[in-house]
Amino acid sequence: MTPGERRFAQRLEAKLEADYLCWYDVPVGPTNCHPDFIVLHPQRGLLILEVKDWKPDTIQSITKSDAAILTPQGLKHVLNPLEQARQYAHAVVGVLARDKQLTLSSGKMEGRLTFPWAYGVVLANISRRTFESSGLAEVIEPQRVICQDEMVETVDMEAFQERLWEMFSVRFHGNLTVPQLDRVRWHLFPEIRLPNAQEGLFKTEELEAVEIPDLVRVMDLQQEQLARSLGEGHRVIHGVAGSGKTLILGYRAEQLAKVCAKPILVLCYNKTLAGRLVHWMASKGVADKVHVRTFHSWCRSQLGAYNVSFANHQDDKNALMAEMVQAVIRAVERGQIPPAQYEAVLIDEGHDFRPEWLKLVVQMVDPHSNSLLVLYDDAQSIYEAGRQKNFSFKSVGIQAQGRTTILKVNYRNTQEILEFAAQFASELLKATDAEEDGIPRLAPISAGRHGKAPMVVKLPTLQAEGAWIAERLKEEHAKGTPWRDMAILYRHYEPICTTVRKELRKGGIPNTWKDEVTFGESQDTVKLLPFHSSKGLEYPIIVIPGAGLLPMPDKATEEDARLLYVAMTRATSQLIVTGAHSA
Repeated sequence: MTPGERRFAQRLEAKLEADYLCWYDVPVGPTNCHPDFIVLHPQRGLLILEVKDWKPDTIQSITKSDAAILTPQGLKHVLNPLEQARQYAHAVVGVLARDKQLTLSSGKMEGRLTFPWAYGVVLANISRRTFESSGLAEVIEPQRVICQDEMVETVDMEAFQERLWEMFSVRFHGNLTVPQLDRVRWHLFPEIRLPNAQEGLFKTEELEAVEIPDLVRVMDLQQEQLARSLGEGHRVIHGVAGSGKTLILGYRAEQLAKVCAKPILVLCYNKTLAGRLVHWMASKGVADKVHVRTFHSWCRSQLGAYNVSFANHQDDKNALMAEMVQAVIRAVERGQIPPAQYEAVLIDEGHDFRPEWLKLVVQMVDPHSNSLLVLYDDAQSIYEAGRQKNFSFKSVGIQAQGRTTILKVNYRNTQEILEFAAQFASELLKATDAEEDGIPRLAPISAGRHGKAPMVVKLPTLQAEGAWIAERLKEEHAKGTPWRDMAILYRHYEPICTTVRKELRKGGIPNTWKDEVTFGESQDTVKLLPFHSSKGLEYPIIVIPGAGLLPMPDKATEEDARLLYVAMTRATSQLIVTGAHSA
């Protein structure tokens, strides 16, 4: 920020109430224009502001369209700042006016926005008296200007706000609803849309191709603010299931890819989640800059790239994985594998990383950028080895004090699904505090979205479960649900997965199992995944068969509770649990 922009931002923060939304320097134009400030208020409307640090002797000449200003590099010709703000405002309004839910549907004003909009200029170093005596009022409308003496620290809150709203030629007598505010954000900032951002909103040749949905889904304000404000240094986000942690990671990776020289590394534990993240980065056009790996596949690639030998336990997969990790650690210690390979490292599923893994990965961050992001949810830690009592981030080299954020609201699940899942993990979800450098346990808060109550179906045999599931999924497909929006999650491959998959084949239902799963619309199949592999994923319809083969609640271990909680919280709309025998 320039000094004038910083002062004005401080005034906005101090002089406006909490129901104002303000964005600084966010791209919104056809050529990636950056209005200095966008201000949105449910009872006032939308305001675009340009801030200039010009002094009276900076301006050599000015007309209503352009200006000649004196800079350290010499004379420069620029747009009149009011004209600049006007062009930004018209670019924004032109897009918003395409949305029928934001425009008037009848009368003389048909097609116009349902709320007012305006634009203006902030002259941070020119007083009102100088503005009027210098002739600037002839080329910049006086009511569209805030001057230096009108944005001092001692300015009255009401007077400051009145200056802002004098820029509007129309006063608003209604109130923008929360869904309308979200629609405005959906249009202005495609990167915060859920699930994935669409292509450039303001490219005129693509405008007609952008389908505006009836129901829009965007990051909530905390998520957006967090995603935009992630700065340098080490950051840790503690978030409950469905709170948007991976969404923020994706946004962060996309932003870093635009400015980073070295590659960016995204690590997770789960192979299926890694596949989803690979697809996501490809859809954002940053796959060449953002390298997505599971932790163990990254270790293997490091050993191969730097010709590091290690004991290859081909007959024992767990021993092989452990030896690969230790070989990388030893090679880094002796300098055979270099540190600081990546401009940024982003870790999803940090709760499933052993402390020594985290310590290793931290060394891969270039100290000049020092950019590290770790996502964590203790309740979803489903690998016992990943947990350690009295763990601290500082002990593994993560310096996140003062840069830790907590996300408690679950947006993925309906309230009915979340409450149902919580019954099976009540002890697990009891909130506990921790020192900032430690691991808090978070109880999820529902976003209040309602839907169908989860269904529990008892059947005589596991084969009957499979046949019933096949018929149920065919019914959902006949109603219009694509196969790719359904998933079957199981605890044991034998006999649960094999039996159910056999019945799906009998019913002619296309299905894909575990490692065959890819992401995107091309694979329109029902997915069969073990509980472990479902982490980080979500589907509108989730079926969990074989409940009768799961431990009874009084005999279930903490791992059983965690796995069932993770599996159930994959469902965004419908959760179906089937069981035979003791279910």
